[in-house]
Amino acid sequence: MRVEWPTLLLIVVCYGLWGIGMFWLPPIWLPLAIGVTMLAIVLQSSLQHEVIHGHPFPGRRGAALVYASLNLCIPYGRFRDTHLSHHLDSTLTDPYDDPESNYLDPAVWRRLASPLRAVMQINNTLLGRMLLGPLIGQLRFMADDLRQIRAGNRRVLLSWLEHIAALAAILWIVALSPMPVWAYLVAAYAALSILKIRTFLEHRAHETARGRTVIIEDRGLLAFLFLNNNLHVVHHMHPRTPWYRLPQLYLANRETYLARNEGYRFRSYGEIFRRYLLSAKDPVPHPLWPRD
Repeated sequence: MRVEWPTLLLIVVCYGLWGIGMFWLPPIWLPLAIGVTMLAIVLQSSLQHEVIHGHPFPGRRGAALVYASLNLCIPYGRFRDTHLSHHLDSTLTDPYDDPESNYLDPAVWRRLASPLRAVMQINNTLLGRMLLGPLIGQLRFMADDLRQIRAGNRRVLLSWLEHIAALAAILWIVALSPMPVWAYLVAAYAALSILKIRTFLEHRAHETARGRTVIIEDRGLLAFLFLNNNLHVVHHMHPRTPWYRLPQLYLANRETYLARNEGYRFRSYGEIFRRYLLSAKDPVPHPLWPRD
């Protein structure tokens, strides 16, 4: 389809849900309004990911539909650039070349102060990633972008300037709505926490690039909010395939995908919560990098 109507319709539904959470529900029950707004913010982040990969229109024509990040934190332009760099599978999990890696260079890890090491180790449990991960990730992300801006990277600077303008517009809308600003900030942080469930174990350290990307055979609410990105190896192999075709593609070739990723598979997000809520899946320093 030249226009992918399921994705376009979902974008409309997403903003409708955001409006309901912002304007209609707060006078009825504020916790419900926060929850609905949070779901809309999660969904918009997933839709941003779809647009980055050329949906619902070919190329970058859909960017205007999702350019203002409802999560308030990640400029769309930086999400686009870093995520496309992440799709170079040969560098997946590399602490320097993969912008979405959660691993540190062992040499950097050894230099960290003990309290900071403890925080990073807590962050490697699922509960820690949900509670601390949005803050830790944002600080690291902004520190790296600030270094690039100071080095003269105008593309990064422009992305942030555009984001600040969009951020002002979103906060103006929040100020006009019955939802208190503090409640919107809670919804935004909670949404980032939910998104950390998706990225918690999307990739692992593995000798071969093809063995680094996960399959989570979940068909519940989280899988929908993540737009089937839980079938992550399928997405990496077919990045231009829209979200609504990924399950059928996976089921038709299940054994092929599981053979490709060396059986890196979980049955559901429930299994992940049971195994890793309070336990670290990985060490913080990259386990395959030299210790010296």
